[in-house]
Amino acid sequence: MALYTLLRQKQFHIASLLTTVTETYDRVAMHGVRRELLNRQAQSIGLPLHEIFIPPQCVNSVYEARMAEALRRFYDQGVRTVAFGDIFLEDLRAYREKNLARIGMTALFPIWKRDTRELIRHFHEQRFRAIAACVDSRVLDPSFAGRELDESFFHDFPPHADPCGENGEFHTFVFDGPIFQSPIPVRTGEVVTRDGFVFCDLLPQMEGAQK
Repeated sequence: MALYTLLRQKQFHIASLLTTVTETYDRVAMHGVRRELLNRQAQSIGLPLHEIFIPPQCVNSVYEARMAEALRRFYDQGVRTVAFGDIFLEDLRAYREKNLARIGMTALFPIWKRDTRELIRHFHEQRFRAIAACVDSRVLDPSFAGRELDESFFHDFPPHADPCGENGEFHTFVFDGPIFQSPIPVRTGEVVTRDGFVFCDLLPQMEGAQK
C-alpha cells in the first residue's frame, strides 16, 4: 500500500524495491516467502529488486551493517530517500530515521497514521489480494496461516488484533492488485510452527495449473 500510494502521487522516481532475505533459507526474512515468489512479484510490478542477505536469527548489528552497505550503494547513485510501509509504530519509525541519518538519507512513510481499518478497506476496494504467509500464534489461531485476506478472513479476525498486522500479528504475500501487470500464481503448501510463529509455505505454480 505504501508503494501504491507513492506511484499514485507521482512525486518520486522509484529506483528499486528493497527486501531482506535470510541466507540458507532463501526466503524473505520474517515472512518466510520463497525468493522465487519475491522475484515474480517484482517482475510483475515492473521494478528492480535489490535483496539484502542476512543470517538466520540475525542480530541488530549485522542487520544494520548490511543494510547500510546496500543503502550506501544507492546513495552513490543519487538516491536520498527510502520509503517504508510502517503505519503507527513510533519506536520503529525513530529507529529507521536514526539509521538512515547516519548515511545522509531520509525516511518516507507514505501511509503513516492511516486508520488501519480504513486502510484494509481501501486495500480491498482497489482489488489487492494477499495471503497470510506467517501468523503469530500468540495472537491469531494457527488456522489463519495460508488464508487469503478476504471477507471471511476478517469476519473471523479477533477484535483485539490489528487488521493490517502492524503489531506483527501476521505477514502476507500480495499476489494481485492494480500495481501488478498480472497476478502471481501461487498455491499453499506445508504449514509449520517455529518459535511461536506459524508459517504456510507458499508455492509458485505455472499459470493455468490446477491447485
